[in-house]
Amino acid sequence: MEHLSGERILITGATGQVGGPVATALAPDNDVVAIARFGDAAARDRLETAGVTCVPVDFEAADFDALAGDFDVVLHFAVAKTNDFDRDLRANVEALGFLMDRCASARAFLHCSSTAVYEPDGHHRFVETDPLGDNHRAFGFMPTYSISKIAAEAMARYGARAHNLPTTIARLSVPYGDTFGWPLFHWHMLSRGHAVPVHADAPSEYNPIHLDDIVGQIPALLGAASVPATIVNWAGDDVVSIEEWCAFLAERTGSPAAQFAPTENTIASVACDVTKRLAITGPCTVGWKDGLARMAAALSA
Repeated sequence: MEHLSGERILITGATGQVGGPVATALAPDNDVVAIARFGDAAARDRLETAGVTCVPVDFEAADFDALAGDFDVVLHFAVAKTNDFDRDLRANVEALGFLMDRCASARAFLHCSSTAVYEPDGHHRFVETDPLGDNHRAFGFMPTYSISKIAAEAMARYGARAHNLPTTIARLSVPYGDTFGWPLFHWHMLSRGHAVPVHADAPSEYNPIHLDDIVGQIPALLGAASVPATIVNWAGDDVVSIEEWCAFLAERTGSPAAQFAPTENTIASVACDVTKRLAITGPCTVGWKDGLARMAAALSA
């Protein structure tokens, strides 16, 4: 894999489950500046201990005056999920436009989107040109999320062209690591004997991607940035169902076999075709079984 070194990097959302580990992984070899509200003092301390420069910014206000100097690359992971449409469109869409204005001189901009932008379509393997739609609100789950992500992609596309700013829009699938992710949530449900909700149109299929590969693929995704923006599914190589990964985890919790609660009121399958991402980054280095075994071992330690 490629490696970033000697770059001045701006990271948003660095107190989040994905942005934080990315910031700390890149800090040893780069000048990493993270912006967030930093309401969690412990999270800020962890970042600064790792060598990350933390600059408090209210993303909803889109006030970036506290930032000094230019940046070589921008990694945009920040996302607002207040479930208030006005606030979330302001923070996720308007603020992104102002951020691209501020960082127009960067050599590359990575906007982290989501596979939640796709119109539900059963067990179809989504490619980047497939129809977009709201796959969250119908289930009462983060009702602003899909629409905010679609609108933010439109803003990122505009920003790339308006500023001639090479941009990659990476639609992240199910991210996970030893300490976060949807499979971790299911681990806790299984260990307590709870049935895991799955969509009635079984199996519930996704492409989980391990933190190691998220970090490792960033240089290649930046290298693929272009005008107009490059759009790519940032998803793991393997299509895996919730039913499969829960059965795998149940064996490691010492719990009875995984139990499921089929329902129409949950997110349907969002399995992706990763042909385009493979051409950009090459294959993932962590298979889903290896990644979940590592997570289980960390939880059991």
